[in-house]
Amino acid sequence: MISTVKDMYYRAFGFTVVSTIHLPELVQLNDIQGSPDITIEIADLSQLWISMEAELGKYTVREGSVIFQIPHLGIFYIEHGNKILISPAIGSDKDEIRLYILGSCMGALLLQRKILPLHGSAVVIEGNAYAIVGDSGAGKSTLASAIMKQGYPLLSDDVIAISFSSDQQTAYVTPSYPQQKLWQESMDHFGMESAGYRPLFKRETKFSIPVASNYESKPVPIAGIFELVKSDGEHVAIGRMPNLECLSMLYHHTFRNFLVHRLNLSSWHFDMTAKLVNKLSLYRLERPVSKFTAPDLVSTIITTINRRHIS
Repeated sequence: MISTVKDMYYRAFGFTVVSTIHLPELVQLNDIQGSPDITIEIADLSQLWISMEAELGKYTVREGSVIFQIPHLGIFYIEHGNKILISPAIGSDKDEIRLYILGSCMGALLLQRKILPLHGSAVVIEGNAYAIVGDSGAGKSTLASAIMKQGYPLLSDDVIAISFSSDQQTAYVTPSYPQQKLWQESMDHFGMESAGYRPLFKRETKFSIPVASNYESKPVPIAGIFELVKSDGEHVAIGRMPNLECLSMLYHHTFRNFLVHRLNLSSWHFDMTAKLVNKLSLYRLERPVSKFTAPDLVSTIITTINRRHIS
C-alpha cells in the first residue's frame, strides 16, 4: 500500500511539483521559489467517481478533467493541468501507481496545458533534440540507450513534452526526469547486470535505469523525429516521410491520443502537429526483427543528421 510523506518538491517536464507521494524518479528540489505548478496528493475519489458516471477501465472526461480507474490499483484524477489526485486500492503496488502518475496522468496533464506529449524517447545530438517515437515494443528506449552510449544525453523517456516558443517560431523538448526504462533483453545486449537496478514493479522484467550523469536538464530545440518500426528485412532502412503521412503518424504517437478529442483539443492538435511537420525533418526508420541492430540504427541516425546539416 502506498504511504504519504511530508510535502516533497520535484522538477519534471519543466514544472515544480509538490507531492505527498515519494517520487524517487524525479529530481528533488530543496530551494523553492513561488508556488508549485503541479500538486500530487492522495484523496478519497469514490464519490467523485460516482458523480462523474465513470466506467471501470475507461478514461472519462468532464469539463476538462480526466478520471480513470485501474482494477486493483486505484482511481486517478487529473484536473486543470495542475493537480493529480490518487485514491489507491487496498494492497496496491506503490511502484505501479508511480508508473501511472508519471505516465498516463502526466500525459493527460500535459494535454490539458496544451503541451504535446509524444510516446517515445528524446536525445540531444549536436545541440538539437531528436525524438524517437514508435509503438510499444518497437525498441525506442533501447535505441535511445544505444545513442547515449555514444555520449549523447537523454532528454526524456516514455513521454516527450513538446511546446513552441512564445513567438511560435521554435519548437522545444522540455526534459522529463533522468531515468530510462529498459527490458532485460536490451540490458543483456548492452552487457548490463539487472541486479543493480529496480524493476518497474513486482515480477516485472523491465527496469528503471538512472541516467543523471548523461541527462540534459534544460529545454532543447527539436530538429527531427524518427518513427521506429519493425521490419522483416535484413538491413536497417530510413526514408523521409510525406507531409500528410507525418500528420497521421504524429497523432498515432501522441501519448493517450484518445483524450485529444474528448478534451476538445482536435483543432489545437492539428495546428500543433502541422507546424511541427513544416519545421522539422521526419523520418521512418526500419529495424529488422531478426537481429539486434541498435548500433546500426545509431549509425544511420547520426549519418542522416550530419547529411541534413551539410545540406
